Amino acid sequence: MSRIKQGLNYLFAKPKTKKIEEIKKILTEEEYNIFINMDNYDKIHSMSVYETVKKDKILNRDKKYLKLALLHDCGKERVCLLIRMKKVLIGDKLLDMHPKLGYEKLKNIDLKLANLILNHHNLDGNKKMKKFQKIDDKN
Repeated sequence: MSRIKQGLNYLFAKPKTKKIEEIKKILTEEEYNIFINMDNYDKIHSMSVYETVKKDKILNRDKKYLKLALLHDCGKERVCLLIRMKKVLIGDKLLDMHPKLGYEKLKNIDLKLANLILNHHNLDGNKKMKKFQKIDDKN
C-alpha cells in the first residue's frame, strides 16, 4: 500500500507553499536553492521527514539534522518514476549514488551537513543517525 501511495505522490503531489516559507527560514540561501531544485516527490518526502525530525526530542535540538531531513536526497536529481520503480524492484546504481552526489553539492557550503548526507544510508552510524534512518524509512 505504501508503494502505491508513493507512486500517487510522485504523480500528483505538490509541496505546500506555507511549508516552503518555513523551510526558507531554516536553510541558508545556497541550501534553499538546492532544495527548491529537487524533484517535487523528493521535496515532499523530505518535508515529511523534516516534520517527523522536528517532533523527535533528540534530533530536533540539532539544526544539522533538521537540514539533513530537508536535503538528504538532493543528490537524486530529477529521477523519473520508472527509474524509481526499477530501484525498488531490482536496484539502480545511479540512485544508489545519491548520497555521494548530495555530498558533492553541499561540501563547499557546509561540510558537516555534506558528511551527514554522504552517510545517511550507512548502517554503522551513530545513535542520532540510526534514529534519522528509521524516520527516513518510514516516510
